[in-house]
Amino acid sequence: MNSKNIIKSYDKKYERSLEKNQVYHDTISNLRDEVLALSEFKLDHTEAALSYFEDRGYKVSELIPFIKDEIYELNVMKGEEHPLIPYASMTGGKMLINSIRLLNHKWIIANFSDGKYWGELLIGYEITEDEQLKFKLIDSFLYPTQ
Repeated sequence: MNSKNIIKSYDKKYERSLEKNQVYHDTISNLRDEVLALSEFKLDHTEAALSYFEDRGYKVSELIPFIKDEIYELNVMKGEEHPLIPYASMTGGKMLINSIRLLNHKWIIANFSDGKYWGELLIGYEITEDEQLKFKLIDSFLYPTQ
């Protein structure tokens, strides 16, 4: 009788471990899907955009940080207003770009805030023939306050 209970106990443990393994498998699968979705609309995961720069002789691994740094440098420019953010701060601070995503070889999306109010920008960019980086605000919005 005792050995029968031991076998039943092991069977239950085995079934529970199979259920846990399925949960882990499902979680990993969901995380893979999420990572794939996050890599969409990202310059370094878009073959055509990468080729655009590589065909012009640029190293994308160096270009992406350079473009981001150039935008972040605009945060420290002297003056009250940010050259890309068309909204003045309503807190007495300064509107600053917080995060940037290079979507492809032409567009950037960024978010900005003054600590209380925030919004998003769609920025166009190009590298001119004389290798100057130019930014152009395409669209923006400021989230309404509650």
